[in-house]
Amino acid sequence: MLPRRTGACQSETWRRERVTAFTQVDELLEFLELDRTRIPDLDAEPESWGLRVPRTFAERMRPGDPDDPLLRQVLPLTAERQPVAGYVTDPVGDACAERAPGLLVKYAGRALLMVTGACAIHCRYCFRRHFPYQDLGPSQARLERALDEIARDPSLTEVVLSGGDPLMLDDDRLDALIRDLECITHLQRLRLHSRVPVVSPSRLTARLAASLTRGRFASTLVIHANHPRELDEAVRSALLDWRAAGVTLLNQSVLLRGVNDRIEILTELSERLFACGVLPYYLHGLDPVAGSAHFEVDDAEARRLLDGVRARLPGYLVPRLVREIPGDHSKRPLE
Repeated sequence: MLPRRTGACQSETWRRERVTAFTQVDELLEFLELDRTRIPDLDAEPESWGLRVPRTFAERMRPGDPDDPLLRQVLPLTAERQPVAGYVTDPVGDACAERAPGLLVKYAGRALLMVTGACAIHCRYCFRRHFPYQDLGPSQARLERALDEIARDPSLTEVVLSGGDPLMLDDDRLDALIRDLECITHLQRLRLHSRVPVVSPSRLTARLAASLTRGRFASTLVIHANHPRELDEAVRSALLDWRAAGVTLLNQSVLLRGVNDRIEILTELSERLFACGVLPYYLHGLDPVAGSAHFEVDDAEARRLLDGVRARLPGYLVPRLVREIPGDHSKRPLE
């Protein structure tokens, strides 16, 4: 069963949302009826990681609230400019895992392909905010080389499309890439990691769902939601459509101070995800990327929070608490 909404209408909406996203701090604050003086540590002109917030996401923020948990995820602060010991530009060891430009192999059987450096939203804690996407080279030649590398390694059974955000590519390019991957006979599964369905659900077109479900791959979409208010009715409807189309839906969150570091919020997030047809997958400890230290929740507190969630919910709604450590053979459990 394919999604009910038409792909053409969704594509037009998605393109408009890309153009109208907030890129200036003062414009976002005016939209939210917030005065600069209420945010004393505001960085109104971020240098290397500029503001980008789709209006669909900003509309879910509480006007007049400088501590809104959705706003905190995207608003640049002067704390980002302060160097903190242990917080680095490549916190998860991407550079060491690069087999070809934009192709990472960290774990057995899986390859991660950065299909683009673009994102629909700039999250201030992003672990790839310093990644040198400009050094990857022309996208088509790079993708062709990556496909050749994947084809030469029969130990690989799954490809993860990442970035940036893979859903920043249009349906035509994604469909062509999926078809190319399907021609590599040792691949069995395809996974997409994307924040886009949460911030701009119109991107989940019927055509793209068909591309993921028509072929031989078992396809999974891993979304990224950190707070239950990110999952409004538009998001819920789009995700349920894709689940009905046959795409497996999972969520990974990041534990963030001032955003979701409460038992009640994490519990509500899991319940809301399930109502959207999505299973909680991972709750990540913050990757120590330079500029994000103000979001840190220590591991002892993280365990306490997850114990509280576990006491309130059935096991299938409790995400795994993990951290990515460079060089490890898998995500490291923190429990």
